[in-house]
Amino acid sequence: MAAFTLSTPAHSPFSLRILSNFCPSRNTPTLSLYSLPKPALTFPSTSLNHRTPLRNRRLNVVVSALRKLADTELVTVSSVDDGIFPTDSGVYAIYDGNGDLQFVGITRNLAASVLTHKKSVPDLCSSIKVGVVENPDKTALTEAWKSWMQEHIAATGKVPPGNESGNTTWVKKAPRKKSDLRLTPGRNTQLTVSLEDLIDKLVKENKVVAFIKGSRTAPLCGFSQRVVSILESQGVDYESVDVLDEDYNYGLRETLKKYSNWPTFPQIFVNGELMGGCDILTSMHEKGELASFFNQ
Repeated sequence: MAAFTLSTPAHSPFSLRILSNFCPSRNTPTLSLYSLPKPALTFPSTSLNHRTPLRNRRLNVVVSALRKLADTELVTVSSVDDGIFPTDSGVYAIYDGNGDLQFVGITRNLAASVLTHKKSVPDLCSSIKVGVVENPDKTALTEAWKSWMQEHIAATGKVPPGNESGNTTWVKKAPRKKSDLRLTPGRNTQLTVSLEDLIDKLVKENKVVAFIKGSRTAPLCGFSQRVVSILESQGVDYESVDVLDEDYNYGLRETLKKYSNWPTFPQIFVNGELMGGCDILTSMHEKGELASFFNQ
């Protein structure tokens, strides 16, 4: 008589131990599913298949090593972040609802990039292919991106729209920082107006002016660094003047102290009036008061 067999996944080390706890004693009458001489349970074949949950099966595919673009599984992007994409470095390709490739990118965090695109261009981000790059230095990531791009171009004869030159839909270029203002043409230039008048004209013609030590790209003191960081984090459109620049702003430090009646730097002017220094700006920032203040 053939035996009816039950099986369990080979990767479940606790299955036999659990079953043994429910084995009846030898003295208890039982209905055995086996008529074979050996009473031990055996699992020679799979009669009941263990199914991995959908999310795990999909995640296992998503995090697989980099393959050709055509051989990589296309994963549907849901309307919410369901955690199926890895946080590894790698290359990704985004497709629209018609199945057309829109953009190929590289990233240090696949999950974060996918989430960003889902929020910024939801209509163009319907499904995605991702490939994890091992040892993801800059060269490895670039080569992975090139391989997918070249494969797509060879197959279609065109560059994905998002990768065309000048396209800013997918990759936002950081705004170019302004240059620091100079009050004079040079130290040896004879001024026709006083330095105090130049300061007065500057702060009244520009909504926000920060007089700092060093440049906005390289502040030379911690307080100036803090001021620049706060202004830029708030998205403030401001002008900056380096009070240490003795070539183009010669005599500015002492003249500005008299003009503002404020002895230290940095100094921030808003709408022609002295707002204060780093301490005041920091305090308002921590209280959440800056946004409304600069919008006045």
